[in-house]
Formats: sequence, C-alpha cells, structure tokens
Amino acid sequence: MIETTLLLAVLLGIAVLFLLILGFKLPAFISLLISSIVVGITAGMDPASIINSMTKGMGGTLGFVAVVVGLGAMFGAILEKSGGAYALANGIIERFGVAKAPWALMLIGFIIAIPVFFDVAFIIMIPMLYSLQKKSGKSLLLFAIPLLASLAIAHAFIPPTPGPIAVADILKADLGMIILLGITVGLPTAIICGPIFGKWIANKIHIEAPFQEETELTYSKLPALSSILAIIATPILLIVIQTLIKQSPAVQEELPRLLLQLFELIGHPFIALIIANLLAWVVLGLGQGFSSKSLLKLSNKSLEMAGTIILLTGAGGVFKEILIDTGAGEMLANLVVDAKIALLPIAFATAVLIRLLQGSATVAMITAAGLVAPLVSPELSPWQLSLIVLAVASGASTTSHVNDSGFWLVGQYLGLNETQTLRSWTLMTALLSVISFSLILVLSLFI
Repeated sequence: MIETTLLLAVLLGIAVLFLLILGFKLPAFISLLISSIVVGITAGMDPASIINSMTKGMGGTLGFVAVVVGLGAMFGAILEKSGGAYALANGIIERFGVAKAPWALMLIGFIIAIPVFFDVAFIIMIPMLYSLQKKSGKSLLLFAIPLLASLAIAHAFIPPTPGPIAVADILKADLGMIILLGITVGLPTAIICGPIFGKWIANKIHIEAPFQEETELTYSKLPALSSILAIIATPILLIVIQTLIKQSPAVQEELPRLLLQLFELIGHPFIALIIANLLAWVVLGLGQGFSSKSLLKLSNKSLEMAGTIILLTGAGGVFKEILIDTGAGEMLANLVVDAKIALLPIAFATAVLIRLLQGSATVAMITAAGLVAPLVSPELSPWQLSLIVLAVASGASTTSHVNDSGFWLVGQYLGLNETQTLRSWTLMTALLSVISFSLILVLSLFI
C-alpha cells in the first residue's frame, strides 16, 4: 500500500510538472517547486517537513552550483565582449583554410561552448558561416552543422557549462572525471554528427546565406589566439589535474604535502574559475582597452542569464530532496533493482522523455537528474557515476524539435523552413544522442 502511494505521488508530480510547463506555460522553476509540493502532499508529508525538504534541497544544491555557474557566466561574457570568441574562430579558420573549414568549425564549437552559452556562441559565429558559404558556394549546412554539433555536445557534456555542472552536483559526481569522459565521448560524436553528417545533409539540402545578414562583426582590436586558448584551458586543466592526483595514491605519496594542498586548492572549480576570471579580466578586458567600470557592468549583466539557470538547478535539487525524504526515491531504487534494469538506460530514457515532451535540454537534464539521484548506489565508483551524468546529458540532447527555442533559433539564422530544420538540425541532435549514448555504454564495459 505504501509503495503504491509513493509511486502515485511520483507519477502525479511528473504529470503536474508537464501540465504546468506545457499547458499553463509557467516557468520551469516554479513548476518544479509546485510539483515537489504535490509529491510531498500525496506521499503524506506534513507541511513543516515539505518546507524543510525544499529548503534543504535548494540550499544544498545552490551552495556549489551558484558559485560555479555565476563565475562561468562572467568568464564567458568577457570572452564574448572582448572579441575573444570571434578571434578564436578567425585564428583557427585561417590555419585550416576554407577547404577544411567544417573540421575547423567543429573544433571552434567544442572550445567556445565551454565558457560561452550555446545561443550566444552560435550567434557570434553566424557572420563567419555566411562568409564561408559565399566564398565556397556550397550549402550553408556544410559549415553550420559541424559548428552546431560541437556546440551542443560541449554545452551538454563538458563542465564548467551549466548543464553538466547542475547534474554533477545533484548526483554528487566529480567534475574532473566528467570533463575527461565528456571529451572522450564528445569528440567522436562531434566528428560523426558534425563534418561527416554535415557533408551528407549539405548534399541533400542546399542553403544560401541570407542576404540581409551580410554584416561582419567588428571589434577595434582582437586578442591573440594563444592568449584565448590559454585562458579557456586554464580552469579545465586545473580541475582535471586535481582529479587525476586524487585518483592516484602513488602520485600523492611522491608529491610534497604543500604541493598537494596547492593543487587541491587551485584545482577546485571555485578557485579554478576565479583564476580564469582574473586572467580574462586583465588580458581580455583591461588589455583590450575596457575600463574596470565597463567590465563590472558587463559582469553584473552576465549574472542575469546565470540567475535563471541557478534557480532552475536549485528547484531540481528540491525535487530530488522531496523524493528522498518521502521514501519515493528508495522505492524507485528497489523497483529498479528488482527488475534488474541497468541505471544508464534509465538515466538516458528519462532525460529523452522529458526533453521530447517539454523541449528544454537544461530542464530535461535537471529533472532527470533529480529522478535518477535516489537510484544511485553508494557502491558505484566515481567513474561510473560520471557516466550516469553523461547518460543524462546524452538523453537531454536528443531530437530538438518545434517545442525547443533552439529549433527556431537555428532555423531563423540559417534561413531554413520548418521541414529543412527538422531534416538537418533535428536529425543531427537525434543522431548525436544515439551515438553518444552508444559510446557511453561501450565505456561502461571497461569502467
């Protein structure tokens, strides 16, 4: 009887979530909070317990996520405003040439999407895509698809982007391991879904660059390519080095205690991103002629976009905490164990379902993570836990269609009608999801 009530509570909570988002068009943040309350009431929690669970879930999640997402947003804003992202693209394209531009664009997307939000990175690159199409006379999709594929992959798979940061915190996974495994899964996926699929679909659909969007982005002075690469790589390398040291007892024995403490400090995402922000502030900000006042204004504005993601992630933490405190999470875990269903397919399928129904990849990642978190066994290794994070990201990346704002953004800027967008962008995201999850399953055999 108790299990039936808890299962009903979970199903009702999910139904209410979709009704509020899809039917009443409420923001995902408040929809997740209301759904959490519905689960608590249906499961028999008293009002005080529901409020305590909400407070615990919100506070426990935001203690980490708010800092990392906030720092990441400021870092990305300075990189964008200084022309750093555009200079990076220009530098790589010049070295590769037009003939190899699809491969160069795949690489550019992979790098830029780490500090810069997906839609911002895509818009920055639009003038370059138009220019390449006009120089080559080939379909715009030949250049756009490799960029879009790598932007989507890096944004979902590689911290410190908000999605994997949020899921990692909800599932208590190690960011350094997620970075390493995210690159391992992401690069082959980007190659297949980017240059290879892009060449195939470009032969099927020929798109000319829209004439009304010929203007190139202009910057008074572009920063050096080497500086940009070094600044972007700094936080990633620091986080990964700290993770590798933590996982290697032999290395810990060899290194002096003071050095171990130093790496533990600067390799934490908080400190690593603070260092990256200081470098960006000095090199890309003051070094490019920006005043401290304008940089402060830019940083403050960047937090507006970060605020939405931070609050949404906190609401996902509330949903997870309610599932745990009602006992619904344990009940679901027992059902999974009894049915002998592997956790990776559950994480993937949950994220796929939520993404298909409501459109937002971020909402899908956070909601799926909240549902999966109570199922995670403490016996899983940190590497296995990281694969679950990637399975959620893989599922949430699937099949962007008409209920996703990204679908309309891509179609509008590339001059595609709805059918062409479905045949190119939507098909690419579906392929991306299947290939990345297949690679995750292969990795799970060895980890």
